[in-house]
Amino acid sequence: MRLRRVDEDDWQVVRDVRLRALREDPDVFGSSLAREEMFAETHWRMRLRGAATWVVDDDGTPRGLVGMIQEPGSPTSDRHVVQLWVAPEVRRRGLGWALLDAVREAARAEGAATVSLWVVDGNHAAGDLVVRAGFVRTGERHAPAQGRSEERLVLHLG
Repeated sequence: MRLRRVDEDDWQVVRDVRLRALREDPDVFGSSLAREEMFAETHWRMRLRGAATWVVDDDGTPRGLVGMIQEPGSPTSDRHVVQLWVAPEVRRRGLGWALLDAVREAARAEGAATVSLWVVDGNHAAGDLVVRAGFVRTGERHAPAQGRSEERLVLHLG
């Protein structure tokens, strides 16, 4: 396993992993495959400029990714996890942990007090992983435009 932080020049790798994630697990993201397949190179590059992003490889093949942003409207002491995904064939091998550890370390380095994320109802793989990683359920819920309810979880960086 190799974890690396990527930049905008890695846009094709990120695009390929993200589109695979949307293809294989369409019900766990706040976007759709059809929408993101239409994104041009400039959009992918912009995304990577706006979010710290990591890709994890298994045997040289990208198998997962995660991003971290300061979510608009959230406290400046919070960092937010976006697009966390690990390929089904390598789940439960530590790749998700490595991605979350990268976010946790980067958030601490930026002086953040918390890391938060939203988990779509029914996404048991992500929900179980983040709870085991120390995130706590807040009870805060919302239903974004796609209509699937999500719950906010928070990790306190002590």
